[in-house]
Amino acid sequence: MTQAIAYLAFNGNCAEAMRFYEQALHGKLEVLMSGADSPMAEQIPREFAHRILHARLALPGGGMLFGGDCPGHLPYEGIKGVSIAVDYATTEEAEQVFAALASGGQVTMPMQAAFWAKRWGMLIDRFGTPWIVNGELLPV
Repeated sequence: MTQAIAYLAFNGNCAEAMRFYEQALHGKLEVLMSGADSPMAEQIPREFAHRILHARLALPGGGMLFGGDCPGHLPYEGIKGVSIAVDYATTEEAEQVFAALASGGQVTMPMQAAFWAKRWGMLIDRFGTPWIVNGELLPV
């Protein structure tokens, strides 16, 4: 089965972001590998060795979220033109996750009713990642 997995890029704060997502999304951080801990450690300049090469967060229900820091020699341009959408079976869980992700971020569309879900909202978290949170999807 093919599964699309978001791979988020960060500018040196991937470890902090992925630990935040682990808590906010009730996931399990399975991999958090820095350049210094990788098989490529000797090829990575010392000043970039702390940056995360690969992170893997397992989400409830089998989903995954990947992440890593942008290579230090490349310009970081942020996340553009995409939002990470997460669906929850209950409005209560969606509201809880929305509030956790919004902490320190910016709500762009407060949680409200929609034709596709009993509750939904949009935000940009404190790491610059755009999110859409849905609670109790409706038949469309």
